[in-house]
Amino acid sequence: MTDREAKIAVVTGAGSGIGRAVAVELLRAGWSVALAGRRAETLEATAALTPGGAALAVRTDVSRPEDVEALFATTVERFGRVDLLFNNAGTFGPGGVPVEELPYDAWRHVVDTNLNGAFLCAQAAYRRMKEQDPQGGRIINNGSISAHTPRPHSVAYTATKHALTGLTKSLSLDGRPYRIAVGQIDIGNAATDMTARMQTGALQANGEVAPEPVMDAADVARTVRHMAELPLEANVQFATVLATAMPYIGRG
Repeated sequence: MTDREAKIAVVTGAGSGIGRAVAVELLRAGWSVALAGRRAETLEATAALTPGGAALAVRTDVSRPEDVEALFATTVERFGRVDLLFNNAGTFGPGGVPVEELPYDAWRHVVDTNLNGAFLCAQAAYRRMKEQDPQGGRIINNGSISAHTPRPHSVAYTATKHALTGLTKSLSLDGRPYRIAVGQIDIGNAATDMTARMQTGALQANGEVAPEPVMDAADVARTVRHMAELPLEANVQFATVLATAMPYIGRG
């Protein structure tokens, strides 16, 4: 939060899953939230979950620089500044595809969304946070358990999530002179459409297929809100939130 206690956030991937849960949590806590995503109808559905909330739906493809610039310009025009970016938009890509069979177009789509999109949004946020008055703000990147340890057949997703950790560290260092705090939340098995298959059976490192426990995405949202509402003099650099019994500790 800034000195004036402004609460203005941009949440990417806000039309579903973790992005929707975080957007709703922030709106209910009194934040003004720009909802970014590819589909206008899902963004409007997110906004409708908090009647009376200060939500702004902005159709955005985070892999397109012009879309990202329009998102932040529209947010500042509507709300006056940007205090928080939750860099959440992402895709797993085609599941169950061995590395030797992964089409380049599929690899490129995952990289463009998960890594290039996160960079473009962070860059746009930096520009506003550096120049606004009071100066500063916070960026929280959605990493993943896969930022630490891969799943089988997840080369594109895992590579981008490892890269996000480097992006987080570099942004955090470069933001110090401008009161820009940057952290990362690594999430394991929040119950979303992306993780639905895990409850029925997910391929394990030993070749077996086994169901995995999940947790409520609202638990992730509360953690993001805690990180977001710290004063800029304090920062959660990395947080890991996961379903307690999921096969992460001891994976492989």
